[in-house]
Amino acid sequence: MSLTKIQSIDPGSPAHRAGLRPGETVTQVNGHAIVDVLDYKFYTYDPSLELVLRAADGTERTVSLEKNVGEDLGLNFETYLMDKARSCANNCIFCFVDQMPPNMRETLYFKDDDARLSFLMGNYITLTNLSEREIQRIIDLRVSPINISVHATDPELRRQLLKNRRAGECLDIMRRFAGAGITMNCQVVACPGINDGPALQQTMEELSALWPGVNSVAVVPVGLTKFREGLCQLEPYTPEGAAAVIDQVEAFAARSLAERGTRMVWCSDEFYLKAGRPLPDEESFERFVQLENGVGMLRLLESEFRAALLSVEGDEEPSSFTIATGLAAAPTIEKLVEEACGKCPGLQGQVVPIVNHFFGENINVAGLVTGRDLIEQLRDRTLGERLLIPVNMLRHEENVFLDDTTIEAVEEALHVTVVPVEQDGGALLDALFDVDWDDGGAVEWVSCEDEEDEDSWDDAYEETDGEGDAFPTDTEDYYRYNPPRRRRTEEECEPK
Repeated sequence: MSLTKIQSIDPGSPAHRAGLRPGETVTQVNGHAIVDVLDYKFYTYDPSLELVLRAADGTERTVSLEKNVGEDLGLNFETYLMDKARSCANNCIFCFVDQMPPNMRETLYFKDDDARLSFLMGNYITLTNLSEREIQRIIDLRVSPINISVHATDPELRRQLLKNRRAGECLDIMRRFAGAGITMNCQVVACPGINDGPALQQTMEELSALWPGVNSVAVVPVGLTKFREGLCQLEPYTPEGAAAVIDQVEAFAARSLAERGTRMVWCSDEFYLKAGRPLPDEESFERFVQLENGVGMLRLLESEFRAALLSVEGDEEPSSFTIATGLAAAPTIEKLVEEACGKCPGLQGQVVPIVNHFFGENINVAGLVTGRDLIEQLRDRTLGERLLIPVNMLRHEENVFLDDTTIEAVEEALHVTVVPVEQDGGALLDALFDVDWDDGGAVEWVSCEDEEDEDSWDDAYEETDGEGDAFPTDTEDYYRYNPPRRRRTEEECEPK
C-alpha cells in the first residue's frame, strides 16, 4: 500500500476546498512524481498546483487548485515521511543502540539513518545507505542543511569505525554536496586512541577544505554504557585525554577563525566537564550552531537564566522544590539556583545529581536518567512540594522515561508533583518560581514578506493565545520546505 495515500484532510484547508478525498493517493504534483515527503513538500510549495490523484479502484483524476505560496495543503498521511523510515546499515563500534539493555521497548532498538529525517528533523546520518538516485535528488532539490555523522574522513578508518564497506565514500559525497551549495553540519564521535589525535586532525583539515559547504563540526566523546559484552573494547576519556582533545580542537578553531572568520569546530560541553575545565565564553560558540550535540548548551542555559533573573523582584515565596538532573549538568544548575536564592531569599530548593545505575556510571547526561533511578535515589529524601526534571528525560511529547516508568509512577512512589522543564534558562527560572504558562503564551511566527531581508530573520518572538507556529529555521537555502518567518509587528498584534 502506498504511504502517499491521504488519511485525512484538515477542514478549511486548500485541499479541503478543492475537493480532495481521504483514501485517494497523491501520485503527481505539477507533473512531478511524489515518492515521499521531500517531493511532496518541495513541489506543493508553489501557489498554483495540478495534482494527479488515484482512487482505490485505480481510476485517476486531476485537480487544480490555488493557494498562498508555501501554504500547507492540509493533507495528512499514514506516516510523516510518506514512506517507511530508512534503517541504519552500519555496525558502528561505538553505536549507543547496541549498548541498550535487553527487554526494552522495540522502538529503542531501531537505528534510523534517513536523509529525509536529517533535513526535516535534524537527525544525523552517515550517507552509507544513499543510492545514486537519492544523492542526485538531494542535489536537485537543494535539500539543505544536512547533518552528517562523519567520525573520520580517512576512508579505511571510517570503514573500520562503521563496519560498512561503503563508509569510505563519505568525503566524495560531501564534496558533491558542497559543490551544489548544500550546507552540512558534521559530528565526530571521538574514541580514545582510535579517531582522535592525528586522525582527528586529518578529519578537521579535510572538512574545513569543504567550507562553507561544511558549516560546523562538533566533536563529542564516545558514550559507553555497562551493556557492552561482546562489543569492541573501548575506554572512556580520562580528564587528561579530554584535555588533549580540547587543546587540539581549540588550536584548530583559532586558526580557522583567523582564516575564515569562524571557529567551525567545537568540542561538546561534556569534554570540558570531563577535563575539569571551564566552558568557553558565550561569544565563542557563534550563535550556538551545534546545540543539538551539546556544544555550548550549558553556557546558553546560564545566559538565558541570568537574563530572566533580572526581572525577579526578590520578594516572591514560591513552593519548595527539588531539581533532579544528570551528574554533568548538576554543578551548573546548582550555581544558578544559588544565584536565584541570593536574589530571592524566599526561594527554597535543592539540586540532586542522579547517578545513572540503569545504563552505568559512565553515562552522566540528564537525558538518559530513568524513572527507576529517580525513585531509588530520591525515595528517602525530603523533596519539597515539586520535583523538577529536564523534559528530555521523557519520550518526546509523552510522560514516559526511557525505562518505561511513567511520571505518575514516580509521583506515586515519591509523593511529590513532577514538573518537566524545557531546556531553556527562562523556563528553568519560571519553574523555580512556579510560574504557570498554561493559560496561553506561545510563539507566533508569520511568513516573511521579504526573504532577503536579514532583519526579518529575527529570533525574537511575541506571546500569543497558544495558536502559534513552530519555531522557524534561519537557513534560507530550504525556505521551500520551511518558509522564512518573522515576528509580528506591533500593528499586527493589535486586536482587529
